[in-house]
Amino acid sequence: MAMYAALGAEVTLVTCTRGEEGEVLVSELSHLASSQSDLLGVHRETELRDAMIALGVKDFRFLGNGSVKYRDSGMMGTEPNNRPDVFWQADLDSAAAHLVSVINEVKPHVLITYDEIGGYGHPDHIQAHRVAMRASELAQWKISKIYWNAMPKSVLAEGIAKMKEIGSDFFGAESVDDLPFAKDDALVTAMVDGTKYVDLKMKAMAAHATQIELDGPFFALSNNLGQQVWGHEYYSLVHGDKCEPFDSHGRELDLFAGVNPI
Repeated sequence: MAMYAALGAEVTLVTCTRGEEGEVLVSELSHLASSQSDLLGVHRETELRDAMIALGVKDFRFLGNGSVKYRDSGMMGTEPNNRPDVFWQADLDSAAAHLVSVINEVKPHVLITYDEIGGYGHPDHIQAHRVAMRASELAQWKISKIYWNAMPKSVLAEGIAKMKEIGSDFFGAESVDDLPFAKDDALVTAMVDGTKYVDLKMKAMAAHATQIELDGPFFALSNNLGQQVWGHEYYSLVHGDKCEPFDSHGRELDLFAGVNPI
């Protein structure tokens, strides 16, 4: 997002919930946790705003006519899943209609969303995937290319090895087979090199103070692999044509390749 915003693309982020049910990793902010109060969502709106400022993204909004319509569903199988107001319980076409409005307004050439398992299986990530794909079908504006976020097994294996070298773990994983979001390299069709913007990405991640520990595995990995890991982002093209330029693995290097801007 930082790279394309800096290059002059109009980047729009649509967020589906405020993350009210998320775990609070910072002890001094523990009073915001869902079990203690309902303040976490309000706080995370601030985190989101600060992250977007860091990335240079000006258009960020919540799904639902600009307001917060859906509540965080929590992890799969937990009690919050059953609340009628959570995103997981939302009617698919009704939720998609809100995104259709955004698509017809913004007229994006490229759409990026989660894969069919929501990365690691979070119900709201799965629902975001479903809503995005359904909205792309229903919208009057036809999107040229649709990508799903992906992380190649080879890259994750390198991260695990580097963390083991310093006596730390990679989010508790011993191998890539322990990571549900690890994709076979053959399924990864695009790699965007944003190494010039890693510092902005780290500032954006650090803005989510309730979600990421500055001394936790994410930033420990950053210190060990730095731009090599976090500067490259990977995707699978699921709609549209794969176009040059390609890297040595045959992956697209530009998500807008082959797109007619008119």
